[in-house]
Amino acid sequence: MRIINLYPGSFGSNCYLVEHEGHALIVDPSASAAAILRRLEADGCTPDAILLTHGHFDHIMSIDTLREAVPGLPVCIHASDAPMLTDGDKNAFAFFFRKERTWGAADRLLANGDVITVGSAAFRVIHTPGHSPGSVCYLCESESAMLTGDTLFADSIGRWDLWEGNAVTLRRSLDLLETFDKTLTIYPGHGDTETLGRALAVVPAFF
Repeated sequence: MRIINLYPGSFGSNCYLVEHEGHALIVDPSASAAAILRRLEADGCTPDAILLTHGHFDHIMSIDTLREAVPGLPVCIHASDAPMLTDGDKNAFAFFFRKERTWGAADRLLANGDVITVGSAAFRVIHTPGHSPGSVCYLCESESAMLTGDTLFADSIGRWDLWEGNAVTLRRSLDLLETFDKTLTIYPGHGDTETLGRALAVVPAFF
């Protein structure tokens, strides 16, 4: 399995392609649809789904253009973040730019424990609210990989001052991540990869 970062995406967000056995998951499509589809074609991979770690605008920029280009390509997001796609206040675009921007509704609403496959590999949905109510991490134990979105970065944690963010809830989610294998490689929504253990070591500085 390969996890490819198409950084820089829009607003400095990471966009990951998870490729395995000729199939791919597009995670947080901040990069342009054209760039994503060019890379998938070059790699000989068919996109199976768009996975969102959460619903803030900088992680969803290309979902509609991708759906237009690949009919039937589903957008998947945790149910608690689903309203963010269709509301410019909730997805924070209006907060930063003082104007409305919305996207189409999700095709599949996720819940904690759901499993999404790419080829023969499986990712489990870990609900980690706090940065947003429906923030999730995607864990692939067979590859020792976790896509953490804006819950946890290599040297920082997600903010909690946007719609329905909550510091107490985020701390609980980070405590949950403490229960996982510390040698996992995390692929965050911004910045570099890191081991889970080293990333979690900085958490006490923020509370």
